[in-house]
Amino acid sequence: PVPHHLLRELLDLTLRAPSAWNGQARSVVAVTDPARLADLVRATGGQPQPREAPVMLVFVADCGDRPTDREEIHRAALDAGAWSAAFAEDSLASELAFRRDLAARGLLREYAVKDAMLAAAHALLAATALGLAGCPMNGWDETAVKEVIGIADRDDLAIALLTPLGFPAETRVPPGRLPLGRRAFTDRYGVPFDDTTPGAAEDPAASGTPSAGAPGPVTHP
Repeated sequence: PVPHHLLRELLDLTLRAPSAWNGQARSVVAVTDPARLADLVRATGGQPQPREAPVMLVFVADCGDRPTDREEIHRAALDAGAWSAAFAEDSLASELAFRRDLAARGLLREYAVKDAMLAAAHALLAATALGLAGCPMNGWDETAVKEVIGIADRDDLAIALLTPLGFPAETRVPPGRLPLGRRAFTDRYGVPFDDTTPGAAEDPAASGTPSAGAPGPVTHP
């Protein structure tokens, strides 16, 4: 089992992830109840992760057309000195206009899921830092997952990702990735990123070899 204090720290780090307009339109449900974990096994098509992990994190995206908790969010930013009063006021007006435009184009869900995925990425990094392990899960039925966590009647909420969480039972061998130049590009898609260090051959410091006239390492008897 993941101790309560460790889970709390992970959730706190998770929800510090950035989000559009700092709207924080995403939530995470930590499922630990054995009965609900069993329900998640069924909701994920029989995948074993919810049965093997002591915690399942369910990332929920808020797809509503109006930002929630804005007054509290703005007050916290003002109290911290992060925002000026003028910026906070302009931010709210701009966000409302932005979300109205998203709603008109049918993109509210897409943007909310992006925010939820940023939080999920933070959770995976935080888990590693805290000595835990997790992995992103696909292959789940959204309607079934929503029923498990009690939001079956909420059309304004969507499931973004599931992540099992626990202490690693083994050290896995990384399966490897394609060469950097196949997936990283410079300036334009398809122009491979050159992963050689510019000037490395000419820079004596890069090789650790003193240049002509430069003092070598000092030795003592």
